[in-house]
Amino acid sequence: MREYHINRKTNETEISLTLSLDGSGKADVDTGCGFLDHMLTLFASHGKFDLAVSCKGDTNVDDHHSVEDIGICLGKAFDKALGDKRGIIRYGSMILPMDEALILSAVDLSGRSCLCYELPIRAKKIGTFDTELLEEFWVSFVRNCPMSLHIRMLAGKNSHHIAEGSFKAVARALRQACTVDQLNPDAIPSTKGVL
Repeated sequence: MREYHINRKTNETEISLTLSLDGSGKADVDTGCGFLDHMLTLFASHGKFDLAVSCKGDTNVDDHHSVEDIGICLGKAFDKALGDKRGIIRYGSMILPMDEALILSAVDLSGRSCLCYELPIRAKKIGTFDTELLEEFWVSFVRNCPMSLHIRMLAGKNSHHIAEGSFKAVARALRQACTVDQLNPDAIPSTKGVL
């Protein structure tokens, strides 16, 4: 089973997270941040990952620590669940429309951390959520599951649509990349022999 459970406790957050890569898209998410709950729920659904997350964070300060630390935990869970990455497709991409928004996501589970993030969201906040935290989330994720991840807005005006489209696009790109290649289920997908 390609799954992993992580508990992480700091002076700012206490997080429990369980991830199964070979799920059905079930989500049980309570981060203390309603917008992030929404994003992670649709992330699980579109990636067909089973995801359970609970977080008690210092949201009386703001959502920054919770968002960043959940990104850390989710990245670590992906990294551990993938193991040595034997048999995976490795690459995935998606151009996803969300009404007027059009979002490109491409991923290479290369073992090297690189985030190219181009989502020029106009609004500073979506509800109470600071939109600059979206990039913080993906930075934390990529640092803890080393990969090349590109997220780019090709079109869009509505901030909610852009943000939601990005999580859906990344989920679907990751779903492709994490899939086991039925033609080469025991191969490491690299000429180096290691990822």
